[in-house]
Amino acid sequence: MRVLIACEFSGIVRDAFREKGHNAWSCDLLATESDPKYHIQDDVLKHLNEGWDMIIAHPPCTYLCNSGVRWLYEKKDRWVKMEKAIEFFKRFLYADCPYIAVENPIMHHFALDKIRHKYQQIIQPWQFGHPETKATCLWLKNLPCLKATDIVEDREHKIHKMPPSVNRGKERSRTFKGIAKAMAEQWSFENVEVK
Repeated sequence: MRVLIACEFSGIVRDAFREKGHNAWSCDLLATESDPKYHIQDDVLKHLNEGWDMIIAHPPCTYLCNSGVRWLYEKKDRWVKMEKAIEFFKRFLYADCPYIAVENPIMHHFALDKIRHKYQQIIQPWQFGHPETKATCLWLKNLPCLKATDIVEDREHKIHKMPPSVNRGKERSRTFKGIAKAMAEQWSFENVEVK
């Protein structure tokens, strides 16, 4: 299966799918932290219509997430940036591809009202072997909701407590390996029929 992991610089999800034998590629404006051989450093929108069987997208959440909604009132340019972020998000959600997963944190109602398509699932890292909390919504097209693989009882709010820094956004955006593994295992050939 040809899989595009959009807006991913880490290679974590891409590598999980490659380990399952898929022809998976990551694409981001940033250089990858993993094997560059399977990374496209470019505007992902230029590559959306290249015959992918599955797209898993991680569009930026800065102007969409509930945790940043107060900035809409404190920085007036945020409304315009939010509109652009919504349009970018929708390019993945409505892409011409049989199987799609778009992930983002819990959104504020301004973004949800304009996207007009509610997520199917909220997952947490602690459901997949990581002792952390980070609510992540999944918008799914022709894909089943992920099943928890390893529930962790003792949980921390590490992501939320990260101190301000130049790399804070980048550090917070990485997909947890347990979640990536669950995606690759539960959305692979034996579980998903290529249309």
